[in-house]
Amino acid sequence: MRTRKTGEERKAEVISAALKLADEYGPDRVTTDTLAGAVGLTQPGLFRHFPKKQDIWESVAEYIGHQMQKRWASTERRVHDTPEERLIRLVLGQLRLIQSFPAIPALLFSRELMVENKRLRTIFTGFLERFHEHLKNCVTEAQNAGLFRADLKPDDVAYLLIALIQGLAVRWSVNDRRFSLVKEGERLLDLQLQGLRI
Repeated sequence: MRTRKTGEERKAEVISAALKLADEYGPDRVTTDTLAGAVGLTQPGLFRHFPKKQDIWESVAEYIGHQMQKRWASTERRVHDTPEERLIRLVLGQLRLIQSFPAIPALLFSRELMVENKRLRTIFTGFLERFHEHLKNCVTEAQNAGLFRADLKPDDVAYLLIALIQGLAVRWSVNDRRFSLVKEGERLLDLQLQGLRI
């Protein structure tokens, strides 16, 4: 006898399928028909869980954000790490997240995000701002501990680190993921940190 899935289980399946299909075809080419078929639903069945297509992408963004926040919290709990070690964990954790969900760069540059769904853009912008704040705090703490140069603006350093992640993710995507995102990130981050240290 088949067990009927709960609404939450169905939603989780749709989010997972949306991420997979966005990676395979690009977010802008994922139709509700394709998505419904991928999880064994009809279109009306899909719309019972997500009344509009944009609701699906917003739920995907919130799921990605939840994964980010779990990684940030894990880093914050490591109270015996130096601020620089926490900074490294934050950056590499973000790269591991992108490696786990390779659709993220495509989502960030999709028409859905940039043009059609203002709420989706707001969600991603909020996560980016919070990530920037975590990085900035680590830089400030590293400066206060005498690890990083005092003449640097923590705000600017945090933006440079985000640019490193974004640029590397784009290069990884356009190169068909032929290199390890995390290993290359470790190498480039070490170069960047050399310019920050006293």
